[in-house]
Parts: sequence; C-alpha cells; structure tokens
Amino acid sequence: MPSKKPSLDPAQLGAYFALIEVSSLLRHAIEQQLREAGDLSYVQFQLLARLGDEATGSLRMTDLADGVVYSRSGLTYQAGLLEKAGLVTRAPSPDDDRGITVTITDAGRDRLAQVFPGHVEVVSGMLFAPLADADVQQLAGLLEPVRDHMRATPPRSAAPRRRRSTS
Repeated sequence: MPSKKPSLDPAQLGAYFALIEVSSLLRHAIEQQLREAGDLSYVQFQLLARLGDEATGSLRMTDLADGVVYSRSGLTYQAGLLEKAGLVTRAPSPDDDRGITVTITDAGRDRLAQVFPGHVEVVSGMLFAPLADADVQQLAGLLEPVRDHMRATPPRSAAPRRRRSTS
C-alpha cells in the first residue's frame, strides 16, 4: 500500500505563504532603513542589538550565533566587519580557551541609537499599524509557541560538528 505524501491543507498553505511574504517584505524594508540610517546589514544590526541588550555588552560567539540563528563562519565574518568599523571588539573567552567573546563598543552603542528610531518606525508602520492591540497580543500568542517549538531543536551553530572521514 503506497504511503500518502505529506501535504498542507489550504488554510495551512495560505498561512505559510502569508507569513513568508510578510517576513520578506518587512525584512526588505528594515534592511533598507538600516543601510540608509547606519550602513548596517540586518544581521549586523541583530548582532549589535543582542550585545546591547546584554548587561555586560558581551556574548560568546557561539551563543551570539545561536541567538541570531546564523552560522559560525558567517558570524565570524560579520563580527570581523563590525570590529573593523570599531563597533565591537573580539577577545578570547575568559571561560573557554577555545571560545571568543564579542563585546559592543561605545561606538557600537552609538550606531544602535542612531538606527533604532527608524527601525522602530518601520516595524511599527509596516507590521503593527494595520493591527488592533488585541490582534498584536494574539499574533504574539500564536508565534511564541511556534518559535519555542523551532528553538527546541538546536540551531545549526549549536549542533555537534561532523567529523571528516579520514579514509
């Protein structure tokens, strides 16, 4: 007996496509605003914002990569660009000889402050303006368990590395 192929019903398919389109349109507008206001990419903004939210202003590279769901190598490249611009510093982790800690600088905090008002304006205008307050709470209530479900599987950056075959 042939097994039935997995599929999405029309409501699931519609929700999926709407989520993808909303996400793409919002990200495009945010990227444009970040470039114009502070010469930052979306990922660079995420990195600075994560670091800026930390009490110490620092995170280990792996934790930062997991937080923004970005590859280790991609994060290394982006952190290098931010370091070259004077927005972060990198140093050996005091807790782990193999780890690197990234710390936001005063210039990095200033850049965040520079782009943040426009960022809030774009997010508010595009995502929240067409919704009532109750709709925003409902949206958050719907997305949080989905995010938590997806986060239950370790991000790629936290997964064990595959060993290269020596044969």
